[in-house]
Amino acid sequence: MKHSYYLLFLIIPLFFSCTQEDNQIVEIGIIPKPLFQQINKGVFILDEDIRFISDVKLSEVSNYFKLYIEENYQLSFAPHKEAKEIVFNIDDAITNEEGYKLKIQENNILIVSKNSKGAFYAVQSLLQLLPIKSNNLAIAIPCLELRDEPQFKYRGMHLDVGRHFFSIDFIKKYIDLIARLKMNTFHWHLTEDQGWRIEIKKYPKLQEIAAYRNETLVGHYNEQPHQFDGEKYGGFYTQEQIKEVVAYAQTRQVTIIPEIEMPGHSQAAIAAYPALGCTGEQVEVATKWGVFDEVYCPKESTFKFLEDVIDEVVALFPGKYIHIGGDEAPKTNWKKCAHCQKIIKEKKLKNEYGLQSYFIARMEKYINSKGKQIIGWDEILEGGLAPNATVMSWRGTSGAIQAAKEGHDVILTPSSHCYFDHYQSDNENEPLAIGGFLPLEKVYHFNPIPEELTKDESRYVQGAQGNVWTEYMQTEKQLEYMAFPRVVALSEVVWSSPENKNYIDFISRLAQYQKRLDQLDVNYANPIYAVKGDLKNKAGRLSYELSTISSTYPIYYSIDESAPSKLYSNPIPVDSSMTIKAVLLDSKNTALGDIFNQKINLHKGVGAKISIDKEPHPAYNTGGKKALINGISGNNKRYGDKEWLGFSGEDIEITIEFDSPTNINTISTRFYNGNGQWIYAPKEIGFSFQLEDGKTINDIRKIEEKDKLLVNYSFATTSISVTRIEIIIKNYGIIPEGQQGAGHKAWLFIDELIIE
Repeated sequence: MKHSYYLLFLIIPLFFSCTQEDNQIVEIGIIPKPLFQQINKGVFILDEDIRFISDVKLSEVSNYFKLYIEENYQLSFAPHKEAKEIVFNIDDAITNEEGYKLKIQENNILIVSKNSKGAFYAVQSLLQLLPIKSNNLAIAIPCLELRDEPQFKYRGMHLDVGRHFFSIDFIKKYIDLIARLKMNTFHWHLTEDQGWRIEIKKYPKLQEIAAYRNETLVGHYNEQPHQFDGEKYGGFYTQEQIKEVVAYAQTRQVTIIPEIEMPGHSQAAIAAYPALGCTGEQVEVATKWGVFDEVYCPKESTFKFLEDVIDEVVALFPGKYIHIGGDEAPKTNWKKCAHCQKIIKEKKLKNEYGLQSYFIARMEKYINSKGKQIIGWDEILEGGLAPNATVMSWRGTSGAIQAAKEGHDVILTPSSHCYFDHYQSDNENEPLAIGGFLPLEKVYHFNPIPEELTKDESRYVQGAQGNVWTEYMQTEKQLEYMAFPRVVALSEVVWSSPENKNYIDFISRLAQYQKRLDQLDVNYANPIYAVKGDLKNKAGRLSYELSTISSTYPIYYSIDESAPSKLYSNPIPVDSSMTIKAVLLDSKNTALGDIFNQKINLHKGVGAKISIDKEPHPAYNTGGKKALINGISGNNKRYGDKEWLGFSGEDIEITIEFDSPTNINTISTRFYNGNGQWIYAPKEIGFSFQLEDGKTINDIRKIEEKDKLLVNYSFATTSISVTRIEIIIKNYGIIPEGQQGAGHKAWLFIDELIIE
């Protein structure tokens, strides 16, 4: 009898020549989800009596699999004449370059692919059918058939080693972990303001000076005043080490894309060679995060330096692409530089943005001459896109849409769904992060193809990538915690077909996959046992609903400061202000996961009618307009949860209407002020109160407090009876030079409007 390939897990009893005591079989829940999966009757016994047969083109993958089994399961293969077979075959009829077929029968395992890539991915699926570990000399593998291929060609993970430096051993571990998930690209961010990490033999000062900073910022960038640790920090990878990593990645079908930032994020290089900058003055390698005015000056000597660097880089990395950054390049020094202004005039460029386009196009031409193509962040669109460039869209999806419509390949990596340096839970005890909020579920539901693209235009979407920026990741364990399991979710986004995805199904498989991460000593976050809450308003009656993605354990809660002890079964009535705590408890009353904690402030605005003249940005509108008057404040550290609403560069007008005249004394709210993320508190806020007697009171207040991450605002008045309140909030405006996002309109993030 055959079973549906939609089965999440299947434990098959062994009714054949083996017994449960002799052999092990694992639950079937492959990640990323295969295109087609069919479970058949029987098992294949993996023991020492196995013969490996391989097409010569697949021998490296065959040897990889054999060595893995020998090292991890203590099997020493010694086949007899009638031994079972594991066969690796080439089939040119398979159309997808990375596709494969895997067929497991009682006497053989057959892996068929077009090339070594598909064979390697078949092996990764096969390895997930083996037990986490085994001391047995025989392992039972369920008989099944898989047909599989990726949805996207580009499936990437990024790692910034400029802010914090990581060992070669860890880089290999990182590559191995993403390869297990069928990711095929490692984007290695090697140069930054805070450190140059690649050896360039022609320019030794890059190793002597640019690779080290005098000290490092302590705490968050938004905390004032800035504090530093006073300790020298840095390091770099020798060219021999890089060759070693490249060779390691090749055995795992991973292509490495090196990133050499230009023209911005180059202060470390300018610290080593001041003539590369516009002023020629000595600067230091940056000791804090952010965007700096020190950018490469487009002089012939600068281009010669960068061409020499590229010469050594292309010799190390055999892949198709060189990433040249192109993001966050302030034009401050270019505007003051006589040489830059001369070039703008001579080349008939429109402005400094045109100069950046000239800079990128010139370097692209040189990189193309070396047989490579460039990738850049979406800022390379400004001033005109270089002819053959691929765009990596991080500031939302607009860059991808524009580039695709112009016929350029694009890779989606929007910060809203792909930045794994953002917080991933509501827990206030989460490790320090840059900000934002990106839970696992949001990653999983990401669609890399923007709906604004036509079917023809969408073919330019090559795939997606997760980014790990390491300003606040000092250790390998902390980096792993931020990346996993979000990278696991992303692997299914870029590999599996959309119709074959299901989040609950994924969570079930993730629970098993985390056991493999345990075996690999990966310090992952565990959202499986998290409790979530949602305030409901039905016909004016408020209640609070608790939920969890785990169906194994019950939720217990309390509505005061005591420990959760009451079994949750129905939504909790909310008729007064309260604090709800909740947690999953096992049979021994042991808490699983962190305690959920939600304060509800039943102020006078809760339940009123609200409208906003602008729609919040889709990426920051989870809670909708009701989030502003639902009695729940947003998280103190992050701006992307469902309680904060985000607006991109717009003034907004909020209207609150009451069913009957309501006496009020104060209105208070707060704004997120994470300037490092282009978010600024507004300059002013205006109020218009419609009174019960028909009169109107108007008031405009400046917001002065600007040096904190959270800017609180409160409007107080003598008690007035109102029927309607209009609130006009002015966006900060254009971000000033020298700041991240300079020249762009600031984001506005607003929290609960508390009316008392």
